[in-house]
Amino acid sequence: MKNLILILFISFSAGAFAQKKIVFLGDSLTEGYGVDKEHAYPSIVQKNLDETHQKQYKVINGGVSGSTTASGVSRLRWFLKAKPSILVLALGANDGLRGIKVSESQKNLEKIISLAIENNLKIILCEMHLPTNYGKEYRKNFNKMFKNVQKKYNTGFIPFLLDGVGGKKEMNIEDGIHPNIDGHKKVAENVLKYLKEYL
Repeated sequence: MKNLILILFISFSAGAFAQKKIVFLGDSLTEGYGVDKEHAYPSIVQKNLDETHQKQYKVINGGVSGSTTASGVSRLRWFLKAKPSILVLALGANDGLRGIKVSESQKNLEKIISLAIENNLKIILCEMHLPTNYGKEYRKNFNKMFKNVQKKYNTGFIPFLLDGVGGKKEMNIEDGIHPNIDGHKKVAENVLKYLKEYL
């Protein structure tokens, strides 16, 4: 009986340590503002992984409404306690909306990525776009920032997280900015397309 208990304990412990965690570090888009938590795209990604027999992966939704790249390092340090193996970095949208200097945002993204590299995380950077009512030059530099960072650190890359969602009324809640349930399904598709090669 004691041997059986020991075997079960070892099996359970091995299973627990074998579980790999994916942290989605983002803002309200990731948190799921305007929809129930289970409809936010990280939850949909988790459901897809479970359904495709990849239950060894646990998704952690690290989205906080209103957050900018400035809070990224301190928040990632907190999530490192969970021993994640993959970081999906989806910050920067609020930086752009607030008109923060692109150089400052890039510096923050690089600090986050450097911390992730130090801790041996696989990194997938999500590109963000700004509405067309923002200055052309600022939008150009903002978009270029993500590509520059990706190239410098050779991270994974999701070109425009909200592809197929941004600017489409039927895919967003009433504010026209945050995805609705259908919008989050599409964002999850966008993520899974690139995430699967890192699993």
